[in-house]
Amino acid sequence: MKKQGSIEFAVVERSADRVVSEMPIQPGIKNPFGVVQAGAILWFADVSATILVMGGSTQPSEGMKGFPLAINLNANFVGNQKEGALRAISTFVKRGRTVSTVRTGVYGEGDRLIADITTNHVLSK
Repeated sequence: MKKQGSIEFAVVERSADRVVSEMPIQPGIKNPFGVVQAGAILWFADVSATILVMGGSTQPSEGMKGFPLAINLNANFVGNQKEGALRAISTFVKRGRTVSTVRTGVYGEGDRLIADITTNHVLSK
């Protein structure tokens, strides 16, 4: 059985200190229980954190220098939901010249915490 899915998201706020993104819940990101698959939640948080570390208006491009590669991810999943949208809020724990640490909260309906994720990123050379 072959299944296919896609993940959509939009950055709704972007500053030097914070990135807020939204991801609609759709069939391609749900697990067999009908809730969002943990990998999709982790991917969403990592992308939001990466955008924060990239800073300002920098747009990613293939092979670019200075792309913030994730070197560590720590995820605590505390909830989930079946429909609507998820919102990720990424802020710096530590902004470094080489390594930065970002904390991303993923929230569901009613600002209910879905996941608390900390990532470390190193700038590629």
